[in-house]
Amino acid sequence: MTVSPSPRSAPSIRDVAAAAGVSYQTVSRVLNDSPRVRPETRTAVLAAIERLGFRPSRAARALSLGRALGITVVTSNTVLYGYATTLRGLEEAARTEGLAMGIRVVESAASAEVKQTVDYVSDASAGGVVVIAWDPMGIAVLEALPKDVPAVAVAEPAAPDRGRVAIALDERRAAADATRHLLELGHRTVHHVAIPSEGGPGGRLAGWQDALVQAGAEVPEVLGCGWDIESAYAAGRRLAAEPEVTAILCGNDDIAQGVRRALYDAGKDVPGDVSIVGFDDIPGSAYSTPALTTVRMDFAGLGRACFHAAVAELTGQAQPVPVLVPPALVVRESTAPPPRS
Repeated sequence: MTVSPSPRSAPSIRDVAAAAGVSYQTVSRVLNDSPRVRPETRTAVLAAIERLGFRPSRAARALSLGRALGITVVTSNTVLYGYATTLRGLEEAARTEGLAMGIRVVESAASAEVKQTVDYVSDASAGGVVVIAWDPMGIAVLEALPKDVPAVAVAEPAAPDRGRVAIALDERRAAADATRHLLELGHRTVHHVAIPSEGGPGGRLAGWQDALVQAGAEVPEVLGCGWDIESAYAAGRRLAAEPEVTAILCGNDDIAQGVRRALYDAGKDVPGDVSIVGFDDIPGSAYSTPALTTVRMDFAGLGRACFHAAVAELTGQAQPVPVLVPPALVVRESTAPPPRS
Protein backbone atom coordinates (compact mmCIF):
# COMPACT_ATOMS: atom_id res chain seq x y z
CA MET A 1 0.00 0.00 0.00
CA THR A 2 1.31 3.44 -0.97
CA VAL A 3 0.87 6.30 1.47
CA SER A 4 0.84 9.74 -0.10
CA PRO A 5 2.73 12.40 1.81
CA SER A 6 0.52 14.91 3.56
CA PRO A 7 0.42 18.26 1.82
CA ARG A 8 2.72 20.89 3.24
CA SER A 9 0.80 23.21 5.56
CA ALA A 10 0.57 26.88 4.59
CA PRO A 11 3.07 29.17 6.32
CA SER A 12 1.72 31.03 9.32
CA ILE A 13 2.39 34.50 10.65
CA ARG A 14 4.77 32.94 13.22
CA ASP A 15 6.75 31.29 10.38
CA VAL A 16 7.16 34.72 8.79
CA ALA A 17 8.24 36.19 12.11
CA ALA A 18 10.87 33.49 12.59
CA ALA A 19 12.19 33.92 9.03
CA ALA A 20 12.45 37.70 9.43
CA GLY A 21 13.85 37.56 12.98
CA VAL A 22 11.03 39.61 14.49
CA SER A 23 7.99 39.04 16.69
CA TYR A 24 4.70 37.98 15.20
CA GLN A 25 3.25 41.28 16.51
CA THR A 26 5.71 43.12 14.28
CA VAL A 27 4.57 41.07 11.28
CA SER A 28 0.98 42.00 12.13
CA ARG A 29 1.91 45.68 12.21
CA VAL A 30 3.53 45.38 8.77
CA LEU A 31 0.42 43.67 7.39
CA ASN A 32 -1.73 46.49 8.75
CA ASP A 33 0.58 49.21 7.34
CA SER A 34 1.35 50.56 10.80
CA PRO A 35 3.74 53.54 10.83
CA ARG A 36 5.37 52.08 13.97
CA VAL A 37 7.74 49.86 11.97
CA ARG A 38 11.27 50.82 10.91
CA PRO A 39 11.84 50.76 7.14
CA GLU A 40 14.53 48.07 7.34
CA THR A 41 12.29 45.87 9.49
CA ARG A 42 9.39 46.32 7.07
CA THR A 43 11.66 45.34 4.16
CA ALA A 44 12.80 42.20 5.99
CA VAL A 45 9.24 41.15 6.83
CA LEU A 46 7.99 41.73 3.27
CA ALA A 47 10.92 39.72 1.91
CA ALA A 48 10.07 36.82 4.25
CA ILE A 49 6.42 36.98 3.20
CA GLU A 50 7.44 36.77 -0.45
CA ARG A 51 9.95 33.98 0.15
CA LEU A 52 7.53 31.82 2.12
CA GLY A 53 4.50 32.57 -0.04
CA PHE A 54 2.56 33.71 3.00
CA ARG A 55 -1.05 34.82 2.42
CA PRO A 56 -2.72 36.73 5.28
CA SER A 57 -5.94 35.23 6.61
CA ARG A 58 -8.91 37.47 5.90
CA ALA A 59 -10.78 35.82 8.73
CA ALA A 60 -7.97 36.59 11.15
CA ARG A 61 -7.81 40.20 10.04
CA ALA A 62 -11.57 40.53 10.36
CA LEU A 63 -11.33 39.21 13.93
CA SER A 64 -8.66 41.78 14.75
CA LEU A 65 -10.75 44.60 13.26
CA GLY A 66 -14.05 43.49 14.75
CA ARG A 67 -15.68 43.82 11.30
CA ALA A 68 -15.39 42.11 7.91
CA LEU A 69 -12.54 43.34 5.72
CA GLY A 70 -14.63 44.73 2.87
CA ILE A 71 -17.10 47.53 2.19
CA THR A 72 -20.84 47.95 1.77
CA VAL A 73 -22.20 50.86 -0.27
CA VAL A 74 -25.58 52.38 0.59
CA THR A 75 -27.30 54.09 -2.36
CA SER A 76 -30.82 54.92 -3.47
CA ASN A 77 -29.99 54.53 -7.16
CA THR A 78 -27.75 52.34 -9.29
CA VAL A 79 -28.82 53.61 -12.73
CA LEU A 80 -28.38 57.40 -12.92
CA TYR A 81 -24.99 58.32 -14.35
CA GLY A 82 -23.45 59.96 -11.27
CA TYR A 83 -24.50 57.13 -8.96
CA ALA A 84 -23.58 54.35 -11.39
CA THR A 85 -20.15 55.77 -12.24
CA THR A 86 -19.34 56.39 -8.56
CA LEU A 87 -20.27 52.76 -7.88
CA ARG A 88 -17.99 51.70 -10.74
CA GLY A 89 -15.08 53.57 -9.18
CA LEU A 90 -15.76 51.95 -5.80
CA GLU A 91 -15.90 48.49 -7.37
CA GLU A 92 -12.72 49.01 -9.38
CA ALA A 93 -10.82 50.06 -6.26
CA ALA A 94 -12.19 47.13 -4.25
CA ARG A 95 -11.24 44.68 -6.99
CA THR A 96 -7.73 46.15 -7.26
CA GLU A 97 -7.26 45.74 -3.50
CA GLY A 98 -8.73 42.23 -3.47
CA LEU A 99 -11.61 43.18 -1.16
CA ALA A 100 -15.29 42.36 -1.41
CA MET A 101 -17.90 45.07 -2.05
CA GLY A 102 -21.63 44.82 -1.46
CA ILE A 103 -24.46 47.22 -2.33
CA ARG A 104 -27.47 47.98 -0.17
CA VAL A 105 -30.25 49.93 -1.93
CA VAL A 106 -32.38 52.16 0.30
CA GLU A 107 -35.67 52.73 -1.48
CA SER A 108 -37.21 55.52 0.59
CA ALA A 109 -36.56 57.87 3.50
CA ALA A 110 -39.37 56.27 5.52
CA SER A 111 -38.24 55.46 9.05
CA ALA A 112 -38.81 51.70 8.71
CA GLU A 113 -36.76 51.49 5.48
CA VAL A 114 -33.96 53.60 6.96
CA LYS A 115 -33.90 51.47 10.13
CA GLN A 116 -33.65 48.24 8.12
CA THR A 117 -30.74 49.66 6.13
CA VAL A 118 -28.96 50.97 9.22
CA ASP A 119 -29.38 47.61 10.98
CA TYR A 120 -27.99 45.83 7.92
CA VAL A 121 -24.81 47.90 7.63
CA SER A 122 -24.32 48.09 11.41
CA ASP A 123 -23.67 44.34 11.42
CA ALA A 124 -19.97 43.47 11.51
CA SER A 125 -20.30 41.52 8.26
CA ALA A 126 -20.86 44.79 6.35
CA GLY A 127 -17.25 45.94 6.92
CA GLY A 128 -16.65 49.61 6.15
CA VAL A 129 -19.61 51.61 4.90
CA VAL A 130 -19.86 54.17 2.09
CA VAL A 131 -23.12 56.15 1.93
CA ILE A 132 -23.96 58.00 -1.28
CA ALA A 133 -25.65 60.97 0.41
CA TRP A 134 -26.93 62.96 -2.56
CA ASP A 135 -30.62 62.55 -1.72
CA PRO A 136 -32.95 62.33 1.30
CA MET A 137 -32.66 58.53 1.48
CA GLY A 138 -28.87 58.45 1.71
CA ILE A 139 -28.80 61.41 4.10
CA ALA A 140 -31.34 59.76 6.43
CA VAL A 141 -29.19 56.61 6.61
CA LEU A 142 -26.01 58.60 7.18
CA GLU A 143 -27.57 60.56 10.05
CA ALA A 144 -28.99 57.40 11.68
CA LEU A 145 -25.76 55.36 11.61
CA PRO A 146 -24.29 54.60 15.05
CA LYS A 147 -21.03 56.46 15.63
CA ASP A 148 -19.09 53.21 16.02
CA VAL A 149 -19.85 52.13 12.44
CA PRO A 150 -16.86 53.07 10.23
CA ALA A 151 -18.50 55.10 7.48
CA VAL A 152 -17.67 57.63 4.76
CA ALA A 153 -20.09 59.90 2.89
CA VAL A 154 -20.14 60.65 -0.82
CA ALA A 155 -21.44 64.16 -0.31
CA GLU A 156 -22.55 67.35 -1.98
CA PRO A 157 -19.95 70.12 -1.59
CA ALA A 158 -22.33 72.32 0.44
CA ALA A 159 -23.49 69.51 2.74
CA PRO A 160 -23.41 70.26 6.48
CA ASP A 161 -20.82 68.62 8.70
CA ARG A 162 -22.30 65.38 10.06
CA GLY A 163 -19.22 64.23 11.95
CA ARG A 164 -18.16 61.81 9.20
CA VAL A 165 -15.44 61.82 6.59
CA ALA A 166 -17.16 63.32 3.55
CA ILE A 167 -15.73 63.61 0.03
CA ALA A 168 -17.24 65.73 -2.73
CA LEU A 169 -16.39 67.11 -6.15
CA ASP A 170 -16.18 70.90 -6.38
CA GLU A 171 -19.17 71.29 -8.65
CA ARG A 172 -19.91 74.75 -7.28
CA ARG A 173 -16.86 76.26 -8.97
CA ALA A 174 -17.59 74.31 -12.16
CA ALA A 175 -21.18 75.60 -12.27
CA ALA A 176 -19.87 79.14 -11.85
CA ASP A 177 -17.44 78.58 -14.74
CA ALA A 178 -20.26 77.27 -16.95
CA THR A 179 -22.45 80.27 -16.11
CA ARG A 180 -19.59 82.72 -16.78
CA HIS A 181 -19.01 81.02 -20.15
CA LEU A 182 -22.58 81.89 -21.16
CA LEU A 183 -22.34 85.45 -19.82
CA GLU A 184 -19.06 86.00 -21.67
CA LEU A 185 -20.80 84.97 -24.91
CA GLY A 186 -23.05 87.98 -24.39
CA HIS A 187 -26.15 86.52 -22.72
CA ARG A 188 -27.86 88.98 -20.40
CA THR A 189 -28.54 86.29 -17.81
CA VAL A 190 -28.68 82.48 -17.49
CA HIS A 191 -31.71 80.43 -16.42
CA HIS A 192 -31.28 77.27 -14.39
CA VAL A 193 -33.15 73.96 -14.38
CA ALA A 194 -32.01 72.33 -11.13
CA ILE A 195 -31.66 68.72 -10.04
CA PRO A 196 -33.08 67.64 -6.66
CA SER A 197 -30.89 68.56 -3.70
CA GLU A 198 -30.86 67.77 -0.01
CA GLY A 199 -32.51 71.09 0.80
CA GLY A 200 -30.93 74.49 0.39
CA PRO A 201 -28.90 75.20 -2.70
CA GLY A 202 -26.75 72.34 -3.98
CA GLY A 203 -23.30 73.02 -5.37
CA ARG A 204 -24.51 73.45 -8.95
CA LEU A 205 -27.27 75.87 -8.05
CA ALA A 206 -24.98 77.80 -5.68
CA GLY A 207 -22.25 78.15 -8.34
CA TRP A 208 -24.80 79.44 -10.85
CA GLN A 209 -25.96 82.06 -8.34
CA ASP A 210 -22.36 83.02 -7.49
CA ALA A 211 -21.51 83.82 -11.11
CA LEU A 212 -24.66 85.83 -11.74
CA VAL A 213 -24.27 87.88 -8.57
CA GLN A 214 -20.59 88.55 -9.25
CA ALA A 215 -21.45 89.73 -12.78
CA GLY A 216 -24.29 91.94 -11.56
CA ALA A 217 -26.72 89.97 -13.72
CA GLU A 218 -30.34 89.23 -12.95
CA VAL A 219 -30.85 85.99 -10.99
CA PRO A 220 -33.96 84.34 -12.52
CA GLU A 221 -36.33 82.02 -10.69
CA VAL A 222 -34.94 78.49 -10.44
CA LEU A 223 -36.96 75.80 -12.17
CA GLY A 224 -36.68 72.57 -10.19
CA CYS A 225 -37.37 69.15 -11.64
CA GLY A 226 -37.00 65.52 -10.68
CA TRP A 227 -34.44 63.04 -11.93
CA ASP A 228 -36.81 62.00 -14.73
CA ILE A 229 -36.53 63.44 -18.22
CA GLU A 230 -40.29 64.10 -18.41
CA SER A 231 -40.09 66.78 -15.72
CA ALA A 232 -37.09 68.29 -17.50
CA TYR A 233 -39.16 68.46 -20.70
CA ALA A 234 -41.93 70.26 -18.81
CA ALA A 235 -39.42 72.80 -17.47
CA GLY A 236 -38.08 73.27 -20.99
CA ARG A 237 -41.59 73.99 -22.30
CA ARG A 238 -42.01 76.73 -19.71
CA LEU A 239 -38.70 78.31 -20.67
CA ALA A 240 -39.41 78.01 -24.39
CA ALA A 241 -42.55 80.12 -23.89
CA GLU A 242 -40.49 83.03 -22.53
CA PRO A 243 -38.89 85.03 -25.40
CA GLU A 244 -36.24 86.62 -23.15
CA VAL A 245 -34.68 83.22 -22.34
CA THR A 246 -31.46 82.81 -24.36
CA ALA A 247 -29.24 80.67 -22.08
CA ILE A 248 -29.98 77.71 -19.79
CA LEU A 249 -27.71 75.85 -17.35
CA CYS A 250 -29.14 72.38 -16.79
CA GLY A 251 -28.54 70.39 -13.61
CA ASN A 252 -27.29 67.37 -15.56
CA ASP A 253 -27.03 66.10 -19.12
CA ASP A 254 -30.29 64.11 -18.95
CA ILE A 255 -32.12 67.29 -18.00
CA ALA A 256 -30.37 69.07 -20.88
CA GLN A 257 -31.73 66.39 -23.23
CA GLY A 258 -35.30 66.98 -22.04
CA VAL A 259 -34.92 70.77 -22.26
CA ARG A 260 -33.38 70.48 -25.72
CA ARG A 261 -36.33 68.45 -26.97
CA ALA A 262 -38.83 70.94 -25.50
CA LEU A 263 -37.08 73.82 -27.27
CA TYR A 264 -37.10 71.88 -30.54
CA ASP A 265 -40.81 71.17 -30.24
CA ALA A 266 -41.39 74.89 -29.63
CA GLY A 267 -39.48 75.80 -32.79
CA LYS A 268 -36.39 77.07 -30.95
CA ASP A 269 -32.92 76.42 -32.38
CA VAL A 270 -29.98 75.39 -30.18
CA PRO A 271 -27.71 77.31 -30.06
CA GLY A 272 -29.12 79.84 -32.57
CA ASP A 273 -31.99 80.92 -30.31
CA VAL A 274 -31.07 79.39 -26.95
CA SER A 275 -27.74 78.10 -25.62
CA ILE A 276 -27.70 75.06 -23.32
CA VAL A 277 -25.05 73.76 -20.92
CA GLY A 278 -25.37 70.37 -19.23
CA PHE A 279 -23.52 68.77 -16.34
CA ASP A 280 -21.71 65.42 -15.88
CA ASP A 281 -20.52 64.73 -19.49
CA ILE A 282 -22.34 61.43 -19.92
CA PRO A 283 -20.95 59.32 -22.80
CA GLY A 284 -23.59 60.39 -25.32
CA SER A 285 -23.15 64.14 -24.78
CA ALA A 286 -20.44 64.50 -27.39
CA TYR A 287 -22.60 62.73 -30.00
CA SER A 288 -25.92 64.57 -29.64
CA THR A 289 -26.98 67.16 -32.21
CA PRO A 290 -25.69 69.68 -31.43
CA ALA A 291 -22.89 68.20 -29.32
CA LEU A 292 -23.59 69.29 -25.75
CA THR A 293 -21.42 71.79 -23.90
CA THR A 294 -21.22 70.36 -20.39
CA VAL A 295 -19.15 69.94 -17.22
CA ARG A 296 -17.04 66.80 -16.95
CA MET A 297 -17.26 65.14 -13.52
CA ASP A 298 -14.81 62.48 -12.33
CA PHE A 299 -17.34 60.28 -10.54
CA ALA A 300 -15.18 57.16 -10.90
CA GLY A 301 -12.31 58.97 -9.19
CA LEU A 302 -14.71 60.07 -6.46
CA GLY A 303 -15.69 56.43 -5.92
CA ARG A 304 -12.06 55.32 -5.68
CA ALA A 305 -11.26 58.08 -3.17
CA CYS A 306 -14.25 57.10 -1.02
CA PHE A 307 -13.21 53.45 -1.09
CA HIS A 308 -9.73 54.24 0.25
CA ALA A 309 -11.22 56.57 2.88
CA ALA A 310 -13.62 53.81 4.01
CA VAL A 311 -10.80 51.27 4.30
CA ALA A 312 -8.82 53.76 6.39
CA GLU A 313 -11.84 54.25 8.68
CA LEU A 314 -12.27 50.49 8.96
CA THR A 315 -8.63 49.70 9.74
CA GLY A 316 -7.86 52.73 11.90
CA GLN A 317 -5.26 54.14 9.54
CA ALA A 318 -4.68 57.82 8.79
CA GLN A 319 -7.05 59.22 6.19
CA PRO A 320 -5.40 59.45 2.74
CA VAL A 321 -5.52 62.75 0.88
CA PRO A 322 -8.22 62.33 -1.82
CA VAL A 323 -6.85 62.49 -5.36
CA LEU A 324 -9.64 63.97 -7.50
CA VAL A 325 -9.68 65.43 -10.99
CA PRO A 326 -11.46 68.81 -10.67
CA PRO A 327 -14.69 69.23 -12.66
CA ALA A 328 -14.03 70.99 -15.97
CA LEU A 329 -16.13 72.80 -18.55
CA VAL A 330 -16.13 71.09 -21.96
CA VAL A 331 -17.22 73.55 -24.67
CA ARG A 332 -18.90 71.94 -27.68
CA GLU A 333 -21.67 73.04 -30.06
CA SER A 334 -24.69 73.87 -27.88
CA THR A 335 -23.52 77.34 -26.81
CA ALA A 336 -23.17 80.51 -28.90
CA PRO A 337 -23.74 84.27 -28.60
CA PRO A 338 -27.41 85.26 -28.18
CA PRO A 339 -29.48 86.06 -31.24
CA ARG A 340 -29.44 89.68 -32.35
CA SER A 341 -32.55 91.66 -31.46
